[in-house]
Amino acid sequence: MDVLADLIPYGLEWLNLLVRWLHVITGIAWIGASFYFVWLDNSIRPPAPGSELAKKGVAGELWAVHGGGFYNPQKYLVAPSELPKELHWFKWEAYSTWLSGFALLTIAYYFNAQAMMIDKSVADLSSWQAIGIGIATLVIGWTVYDLLCRSPLARHELWFGVTIFALIVGAAYVLTHLLSGRAAYIHVGAMIGTIMVANVLMLIIPGQRKMVEAMAAGKLPDPRHGQKAKQRSVHNNYFTLPVLFIMISNHYAMTYRHQHAWLVLAMIMAAGVFIRHFFNLRHKGRVEWRYPVIGVALLLAVAVAIAPKRPAAVAATPASEQGAAFEQVRAIVAQRCTTCHSAHPTQAGFATAPAGIMFDNETEIRQHAAQIYKQAIELKAMPIGNLTNMTEAERAQLGAWLQQNLQGKK
Repeated sequence: MDVLADLIPYGLEWLNLLVRWLHVITGIAWIGASFYFVWLDNSIRPPAPGSELAKKGVAGELWAVHGGGFYNPQKYLVAPSELPKELHWFKWEAYSTWLSGFALLTIAYYFNAQAMMIDKSVADLSSWQAIGIGIATLVIGWTVYDLLCRSPLARHELWFGVTIFALIVGAAYVLTHLLSGRAAYIHVGAMIGTIMVANVLMLIIPGQRKMVEAMAAGKLPDPRHGQKAKQRSVHNNYFTLPVLFIMISNHYAMTYRHQHAWLVLAMIMAAGVFIRHFFNLRHKGRVEWRYPVIGVALLLAVAVAIAPKRPAAVAATPASEQGAAFEQVRAIVAQRCTTCHSAHPTQAGFATAPAGIMFDNETEIRQHAAQIYKQAIELKAMPIGNLTNMTEAERAQLGAWLQQNLQGKK
């Protein structure tokens, strides 16, 4: 049984690694396709009136060179006169990304909700309550978004975009007041990702199928299906940069551990939208530098706003007391930190020390002093979810010793 107890977390860690790898691969394929087709749609130019292409119903074309070959993609405004024998469908990139993402969410968060989703200083939840909140976020997010898309508001692009952004920021605000900051961020990303894949599954692909079925039956396809698909595809394109930031945000506790983490996320997402808008306009031949300038300004504003305050200098401990001071620090670290950061973690769900960082002896503690100070004292991101109940007095004592150690290295 002891062997099995060791193998389960180790097996989960390997499963986490492989599913995360798959998720990154499929995500690259999906987002790459999104970027390419929005670029293509914005870059094609209409044929000359009366030309053969115009007579065939071609709305635009583009010549490109890549990989030693020339390419000539053409777009038909509604559909070609004849249904081609082979037709490639861009759907599995989206489906695979969401399925691998939800599997990763389950492995990394739902299987270890107490450690990864719950912060008792935010809300004292059970594992099932936290998981329920997470899943409900995905369902409610898609439902509200889809209803808004079907409402008259969707005809007004600017106000529709502002409303959807407010919906996402509202979700971030609620989640950061219920879950740990890290889990809140990842569920905002999962909600956006669910909206994106549901657009493909529920609107884009069914609409394209109806157009193909009409052509197969010798009928003229209804252009409204293509228009709806295009609308959702453009929405997905603007969602990409916020989602990509959230995918990497778990490495940057300075964002999700901030007291106004929801506002930090809102500003970073807004920066991503402005930067994406710049490139979409640029593909159409319009260069609007104000948009990337606004995006960069937002990112700089966030960086300044969340910058840590410089700690006050701490008086050096007399040499005669340094040994005793370190023994107290060692006791705090052993009790509060080495449950995870050890060659043999005892915390459920951890087979190895996170990021390979261990505090089993004095050399390792001194080696990682800067990281301990940043995570446990500045950001209070560790212990994760404060599972080991580190007290403020312990943080103060640990922080004072770490400052002295860091000052001594300068």
